[in-house]
Amino acid sequence: MNTLEVSGLTVSYPHTPTPAISNVSFVLEPGSLCALVGANGAGKSTLLKALMGMLRPQAGSIRFAGLDSSQARKQGLVGYVAQRDAMAEDLPLRVSDVVMMGRYGTLGLFARPSKADKMAVDLALERVGMSEFVNRPISALSGGQAKRVFVARGLAQQAQFMLLDEPFAGVDKTSEAALISLIQDMAHQGVTVLCAVHDLHMVTESFDQVILLNRTLVYHGSSCEAMQPARVAQAFDVDESKAQKLVM
Repeated sequence: MNTLEVSGLTVSYPHTPTPAISNVSFVLEPGSLCALVGANGAGKSTLLKALMGMLRPQAGSIRFAGLDSSQARKQGLVGYVAQRDAMAEDLPLRVSDVVMMGRYGTLGLFARPSKADKMAVDLALERVGMSEFVNRPISALSGGQAKRVFVARGLAQQAQFMLLDEPFAGVDKTSEAALISLIQDMAHQGVTVLCAVHDLHMVTESFDQVILLNRTLVYHGSSCEAMQPARVAQAFDVDESKAQKLVM
């Protein structure tokens, strides 16, 4: 079962007295489409980086389909779209090269791609509407186009969990709509999706579940319940009248 289980997760940065996130626990069932919501500095990126093994927790556990984060990533179960993929964007890589990175878990770093690998890349690019850019340098794409390529990498990987850190930031409306449709399709196919989101209106329109984070878990449940002013006020450290305006 593609269940993501997080229990008592606490993560701190060096030389900071207060944990970036503290005692965070939640469970996402297979096919969950969950928005991760909180103010700047609430710990959204920290949580996603901890799930990806980029940060070492001081306490707690992370299980993807019963496996720890390291095992799950080695098996290619977890896809990740960062706010900015500096390695892919700064190296002289074509779009097809970036998406082929999703096949390295089964391919091996120095093996030649098979026909099946190339087909998986082609299908992934077709799904994200980027087939015509297959030979374009990734550095020549717009922000929205690049985000779609990074999602295609997860599709080619056939990841069972997709973690996305603010994928809609700085993208045009066409790319935003395409990305929303893509992650909704993935969830319908049983992929467990956790996506950091800034736009609160998008949350109720496009996501089934919400995790409200303010250095610790404020609420996890349906998007309609999460967007109640009292809960939003707690998550964003504002009064309820301000919270009402945020969700209107």
